[in-house]
Amino acid sequence: MKAIELCGLQKSYIKGVKALDGLDLVVEEGTILGFVGPNGAGKSTTINIVAGLIKTDAGTVRLLGEEIGPTDYEYKRNIGLVLEKPRYIDKLNAREYLVFAAGMYGIKERESNSRIDELLAFLDLEQKRKARIETLSAGMKKKVSLAAAIIHQPRILILDEPLEAVDPISAKAIKDNLKLMAEKGTTVLLSSHVLDTVEKFCDEIAIINKGRIVFQSKMEEIRAKLKNELGQETYSSLEEIFVEVVTEKSGDGVEKKLSWL
Repeated sequence: MKAIELCGLQKSYIKGVKALDGLDLVVEEGTILGFVGPNGAGKSTTINIVAGLIKTDAGTVRLLGEEIGPTDYEYKRNIGLVLEKPRYIDKLNAREYLVFAAGMYGIKERESNSRIDELLAFLDLEQKRKARIETLSAGMKKKVSLAAAIIHQPRILILDEPLEAVDPISAKAIKDNLKLMAEKGTTVLLSSHVLDTVEKFCDEIAIINKGRIVFQSKMEEIRAKLKNELGQETYSSLEEIFVEVVTEKSGDGVEKKLSWL
């Protein structure tokens, strides 16, 4: 089943700045999709539209087979979200915040308590369970946000820079469990500037540039496809592929150097 279908999305902001220009994207259920692009390419706008935080000017959004209208909200029960810069109720402690999140999704108290205790232990937050969120480090805040995003076992998980500032041990555990969630049917849309993480972790990649998807393929096929399309012999990394695709589509292939180096 197609978990995410975006067709012809258009979105402009103040002064006519166009963020999305007829964007099309399809993500199959159970896929971990790496969603990458240059700054200002439209990644955050796309993520916010899928999450229901902003509305499109035009185009169609279908999630889990259902078209999402401007007044639809029930589908959000199936969505988990980690923003690059999450917003919290800062005066709550980590446990209180997760109790609040579980309550929003209608999880019963006994099950909620069990999941919260397990999440706090899993993310190494037990020692900080009573600390106000405003006092936590950036990495710990990101962990709290992730815990709130998965506590209800969402069918679609949207992650914008989910591992930023997270320690390596926790990051590995998080990635392992995200893979397990995907194996059980959860669809993960992961946006990151760390291309090495995307290359090693994701099943598929979509590259966005100037408000459109300029390339999408399964990770296992991407090098072969790009080799055929661009006439290149080999690529050493996803970073090399990314630069090649974006610069070809934009026409900006000039190598940049500082004049004083």
